[in-house]
Amino acid sequence: MGTGRFVDVIRKKREGSTLENEEIYQMISDYTGGKIPDYQMSAMLMAICFQGMNDRELTALTLAMRDSGDIVDLSRIQGIKVDKHSTGGVGDKTTLIAGPIVAACGVPVAKMSGRGLGFTGGTLDKLESIPGFRVDASGENFFQNVKECGISVIGQTGNLAPADKLLYALRDVTGTVDSIPLIAASIMSKKLAAGSDKILLDVTTGSGAFIKDIEGSRELARRMVAIGNGAGKETVAMITSMDEPLGLAIGNSIEVKEVIDTLRGNGPEDLKTVCFGLAGMMLSMGKGISYEEGRKLAEDALESGRAYEKFKQMVSMQGGDVRYIENPEHFEKAAESGELLSSQEGILCHLNTEGIGISAGLLGAGREKKDSVIDFSAGIYMKKKLGDRVKKGEAIATLYSADKKKLKNAMSYMEECYTVGEEKPEMIKLIVDIIR
Repeated sequence: MGTGRFVDVIRKKREGSTLENEEIYQMISDYTGGKIPDYQMSAMLMAICFQGMNDRELTALTLAMRDSGDIVDLSRIQGIKVDKHSTGGVGDKTTLIAGPIVAACGVPVAKMSGRGLGFTGGTLDKLESIPGFRVDASGENFFQNVKECGISVIGQTGNLAPADKLLYALRDVTGTVDSIPLIAASIMSKKLAAGSDKILLDVTTGSGAFIKDIEGSRELARRMVAIGNGAGKETVAMITSMDEPLGLAIGNSIEVKEVIDTLRGNGPEDLKTVCFGLAGMMLSMGKGISYEEGRKLAEDALESGRAYEKFKQMVSMQGGDVRYIENPEHFEKAAESGELLSSQEGILCHLNTEGIGISAGLLGAGREKKDSVIDFSAGIYMKKKLGDRVKKGEAIATLYSADKKKLKNAMSYMEECYTVGEEKPEMIKLIVDIIR
């Protein structure tokens, strides 16, 4: 296309016209090939940010990004593979519960997950808090594990959607990260390259999600479903609430302990509800049954202990020390801890969930920079949920860290993250909507 001709394409989008599929493919090919400079691509991203894209344009953009690198071929694994992706949240450990449930019911889960990003925790970081657990399996190992165990969760391998990496870095510095079409293309290019047959999207909404308002979350879900179906893969989105942390634990090993507790049939009700919803939908898609039948299978797999055994098998096959799963008290304890005490009596009526996620990061549970080392023992355990009554001086949460100074900083930050009043908050609907 060259820089000269690309100016016309930028102008076309800036003026609100739709781009042809060929123009979109050429743009991504030329940008990843170094033929279009960053300053021109920044102008295009800003034009998309202002003018949006229709579903055809967006599908073309996503497929061009997918085709910029490797595409994983999972055809050697028998059965219908269903991938699950969450747009992120605080205390979101659903992959570690829903994945083993689905695998225990005979639907293979071949999952590539990510690390923590901003205030949201990453599945890989949680798994790596289990001593010995390897997330860097080779392709061959990955296939073998899924064939034998029915589930494997690893980091992104190979050269998946390199165009997305380049564009994301540019969006980060040009104020275009929160454009819904660009978020949709970014997520779906990687999901389509990861090779599963069907895709379930967990689109979080509320104070602990990247998109806080339900209209924006619905729009993102609708756009991603349109892309997936437009690319020939059945795609369903579940919109789930992130108005308070999911479960009670926020961090890495502290969340794994909650996963173990839940897989053993205990665990917080909100976490179980969301996991049964997600696993039920994955089973519905993988087995061609109704969502209600899928949910029933999911509940049976958890209650019978089959999902817990499947999790142990996955940990063992990926090099993790199963003794920690059987005896969670073996996990390293944080050197420092402190309690966040309520300053007044009343009802816990609001939580700034994003702020709680940031507090967990300040404790050492997340990364400040790409190469920061995570403190696996750091985290937060919520003692109260929204709507609970609290007395003055009663603990709302316990904070853990390896470092006294970090604990102090996080504590003062978290003091601003809750409101106690007299008004009972509206009951949170955990599964807000399903978009097919």
